[in-house]
Amino acid sequence: MALTHITKSRYRQTDTKKHVSLRDQAYDTLKKMIITCALRPGDVLAETELSLQLAVGRTPIRQALDRLLGDGLVEVIPRKGTIVKPVSLDEIFNIIDVRLVNEIYSVRRAAERASPDVIAKLRDSLDDMLVAIHSHDIRTLSELDQKFHSLIAGATRNAVLGDLLQNLHERSARMWFISLSTNEQHLRICDEHTAIVDAIAQHDADLAEQAMRAHIESFSVNITRQG
Repeated sequence: MALTHITKSRYRQTDTKKHVSLRDQAYDTLKKMIITCALRPGDVLAETELSLQLAVGRTPIRQALDRLLGDGLVEVIPRKGTIVKPVSLDEIFNIIDVRLVNEIYSVRRAAERASPDVIAKLRDSLDDMLVAIHSHDIRTLSELDQKFHSLIAGATRNAVLGDLLQNLHERSARMWFISLSTNEQHLRICDEHTAIVDAIAQHDADLAEQAMRAHIESFSVNITRQG
């Protein structure tokens, strides 16, 4: 009896892990497709079609869509269903305002606390960005930008701040694929990142704040021009 109970329990644990894995897989895939505009603003997200496309059941798809709803990346429209949430300039500028406050706090703390290992990883990310720029790989470049800001947030040792900034980046990342398309723009971003890393490496919080403010305001100006 005891052995049977343990065996069944293990089966249930295995099934649960598999189920969670499929749910997370669907969530990660759909989120990336939305951020990179493979799924464009306004696209209808039908569970049956997504289930076939991603080769997972409808339950993981439904759970993934619920999480994306909480992330602000999809919305439910009566008589239409779940759609990719359209990009609103007002919302983007609101996100930028919140980012500005929190990114400045983040980079100041990073300048005070960043270890040599974190600084080395930030410099490595600059090299990776240049490779992506020369390869005209905007998707990788966008991912590297998010990784860069995530490393800075991680250096603050504040997990709540890290989660907040990750969500804000994901909600505004689609603008990469709408407003940032030229090598000149991408190289400018890399230069801005370099200024931020140099300030962090010097443990100069004021200089780091100045560099981060210039970086985010540059993004805002570019969106204004596109709008």
